This record gives sequence, structure tokens and C-alpha cells, in this order.
Amino acid sequence: MATANGHRHAKAAQADADPGAEPDASTDRPDEARILAACERKDLDELRDIAVAPGGFQSDYLRSRAWPVLLGFDADATSASPIETSSPWRHLPRHRDEEQVRLDVDRSFIYYPNYESPTQLKEKKAELSALITQVLREQPYLCYFQGYHDICQVLLLVLPPGLRAPAAARLSALRIRDFMLPTLAPALVQLRLIPDLVRAEDPALFAHLAQSEPHFALSDTLTMFAHNVQRYRDIARLFDALLAREQAFGLYVFACIVLGRRAELLAHGGGGDDDGPDMLYFVLSKLPPDLDLDAVVAGAARLFRRHPPESLPAWRRISSASTLRTTRDPRALARQTLPDGRAFFDAQVRQMQWAERRQRMLRAAWANRTVLLTILVGVGAVYLRKTSAWTSILAWMIRLGKG
Repeated sequence: MATANGHRHAKAAQADADPGAEPDASTDRPDEARILAACERKDLDELRDIAVAPGGFQSDYLRSRAWPVLLGFDADATSASPIETSSPWRHLPRHRDEEQVRLDVDRSFIYYPNYESPTQLKEKKAELSALITQVLREQPYLCYFQGYHDICQVLLLVLPPGLRAPAAARLSALRIRDFMLPTLAPALVQLRLIPDLVRAEDPALFAHLAQSEPHFALSDTLTMFAHNVQRYRDIARLFDALLAREQAFGLYVFACIVLGRRAELLAHGGGGDDDGPDMLYFVLSKLPPDLDLDAVVAGAARLFRRHPPESLPAWRRISSASTLRTTRDPRALARQTLPDGRAFFDAQVRQMQWAERRQRMLRAAWANRTVLLTILVGVGAVYLRKTSAWTSILAWMIRLGKG
């Protein structure tokens, strides 16, 4: 423990000497002994530092030790036996989204791995379908979204069979819950943090991108980048950082990628017939194939340090029950349970329903503003004497209602 604390204190001292330095990032590639020791101690701070360092957790074996700690469950206490056909979840009622799951699983394993036979591919698809179905049947309130299978595919390839379902369950209920609500409205609100970050770092680039809605980031943030990152080693390494950090960190990763493409983006969107906002949107929605993910992760950590979520204007619009807020404290997150996830889900649904009712009431009030103003005027006339001043006010209010 002393070694880990000394390592962290040295980086903190460096940050004090250089405010631009990122204390969580290291240029040293962490070794296996350090990673295993941090897992044994369940040292979340140390694991976060390692996840941001070059290479992250280095191998799938070490990831299978670290990811359960980051997700808040005990890998040693979890059975490592494969999913059996007699598993209790198979007897639970079907989830309403299972047909969409089947369609998406049929399209899985496009980029990796390269199986030698159709039989191997079929077996992996069956395992993926079982994993997703188990999570949904055991937590039927969650809504499946297209791209969820990409996330579960990474968990399936990295983790041994007995750890996959607990990892997917906790990830779903406690980390990506906002994407499994009845609508994607909260996910779209989160995207507003990306322009805030770009504006804070590069006002000129922000102005250039101002005509493009941040929906171009939806696919990557929704799927933890698993839908578009094409190399297995890259997505596994990126998951190290995404699981070790707050849920908002994925937005910082995307913002860092945008900032790193400054010259390319400024070359597009000039307003020509073939280079308008639509072309700029298309470019933004595609990840560069040659990303240096170690550099991106380190850059996102620096960006997070300089501009924490609470400093961004769009943060005020984030629900108190959103995972962006409920994952801000890693230790509190590690203590959260699946029932806690359900409670946060229900609270956010209630907030969404109230916001929707409020919008309907406001729209109805605006559509019927003439009638409402007429009623208001009539009530006021009972108590006000008829004067020339009142007549003028009455005429003005009627004109306002017709406007």
C-alpha cells in the first residue's frame, strides 16, 4: 500500500508543480504485479491510474481481475461455470425486446475475432444471445437498445463465462442505465456536454462546428465506442479506461478525439455544394481508423481535470438520477446494488414523465393563448373599472393573443 500511495503522491506533487499535468496519467507501462496487487486490495484509485496509463490493464487475464473490481462485484465469489441450459433465467418470462436482440446478434462479430469455422461463430453468437437475454430477463425494466450487443460482445470476449452476466448486469443497471430508459432523450441531453468541452478548449473550432448538432456522437457514446472501433485490442484497452472512470468520461474521450481532428474538421463545412454541414456531420460521426488510444485516453483525462462536468453549462440539464451524476463518486458507485439501479431508473422515468406533461401543458397553453387571455381579461374586468387606460390594455392583450 505504501508503494502505491508513494506513486500517487509523487504524481500529485508533479501536478502541483505543473497545473497542466495530469496526475492520473503515467508514461510508464504498468506491470502485472502492480495490477494484481491493486486488484487484491480493491484499490480503485490505483486501478484508475493504471487504466489511464499506456496499455491499460495489458491483457485479458488482468482485465478479468480488474474489471469486476471496477464494476463492484467479487470475481472470486462468483461461480466460474459456463451458462447451463438449466439456468433459472431461462424459465423467466420473455423480455419484450428479444426479437430485436436476435436480429442484432445475427449481425455481431463483424470485425473481431476471426473464427476459423462457421460453427465457432455460431457458438459465440449463441453465447452472446444467452448473455443479453439473461440480463434482460433478470432486469425486465431495462429497455434494450441497438448497440447494446456490441458492448456485451466485448464483455463476452474478455471475461470468463462465470463473470460475464454479473458484469453485464451491473454495467447495465449502474453505468449505462440512461441508455436503457424508455426513450433516448436523456442520452441526447448528455451529448450537449461535448460542445461545451470543445468551446472551453477551442472557441474557433466550436464556432466552426456550431451548425452541427452533437448527435454525431450518439453511436460511439451509446455503445462505449464498441460499434465503431474495429480492432479488438483497441476496444479492450478503451474499456479499461471507460470502466475505471466516471460514466461521463466517454464524452470526454469523444471530445478529445474531436479536438485532435482540428485541422481535418476546419477543412470541411465551408459551405460548398459538396462540403456543407451535412459533410461535416458525416466526418464527425466516423472515427479515424488510426487512433492512438493511449494518447486519446490520456488527453481525455487531462480534459476532465481542466473542465470537470460541474463546470460545463449543459451539466445543469442532467437529471439527478442520471448515471452521469450517480457515478461521480467511484466508491459510492462500488457500493451501489442492482436494486439501487432500479430505483434510479424509476426516479428518472418519473422525471421524464413530468417533463413531458409540462411540455404538453405549455404547448396547449400557447396554442390556446387567445382564449386564455380573453378569460383573463374577463375576470379582470369584474374588478377593474372601465377606463380609457383599461380599454387600451384590453386591446393590447387581445392583439398579443392573436400574434
